[in-house]
Amino acid sequence: MVAWLAHAMAVQANKYDRFKEVCVTVREFQRSLFVILAVAGLSPAPALAQETALPGGATSLREVHGDWVVSCVIRGEGEQARKVCAMSQEQQNGQSGQRIIAVELQPSADASAVTLFLPFGLDLASGAALQIDDQAQGQPLPFRTCLPAGCIVSSNLDAKMLESLRNGTSLKVHAKADGAKDTIFSVSLKGFGGAFDRTLALAK
Repeated sequence: MVAWLAHAMAVQANKYDRFKEVCVTVREFQRSLFVILAVAGLSPAPALAQETALPGGATSLREVHGDWVVSCVIRGEGEQARKVCAMSQEQQNGQSGQRIIAVELQPSADASAVTLFLPFGLDLASGAALQIDDQAQGQPLPFRTCLPAGCIVSSNLDAKMLESLRNGTSLKVHAKADGAKDTIFSVSLKGFGGAFDRTLALAK
């Protein structure tokens, strides 16, 4: 009886530890999307920073450019310190406050990378395709993984795609819900160019 009780208590403690890990992950996502991606090693972009200083000696920075947020954070200390910068946009349901979609982009002079957090309930096998305004829809991108904060799609962006994002008004993300129903998420491109240039400058 004592052994059984000890085992049951150990199982419950393990479940509680996992629950705390999930809660921490969700809180971190809500506070700063790009920090989670950096910690999880999910972002396909190379390291952006050669210097670790931010304006005014700050350890973190947040600016709003149109519908985009530019964020930087210094991770680590001393010789291990590095600067991580990204631009992001998050959309929420106006009534429930539940997140609908989140987009993060890490500008780079060589290969900029975009990462999308999409909600659960989508057909993961169908992937997600990007479309700018009324341009042709791109090929579906595969889902990389799912975390408590959502399911992740990521891709590098070439110069042509970046130019279209700068000049466009809306980025549409096409996915299929379970049951093969088409679902379209629309992301505003207002302020995209300014946010991109600022993030790239801060990351140097």
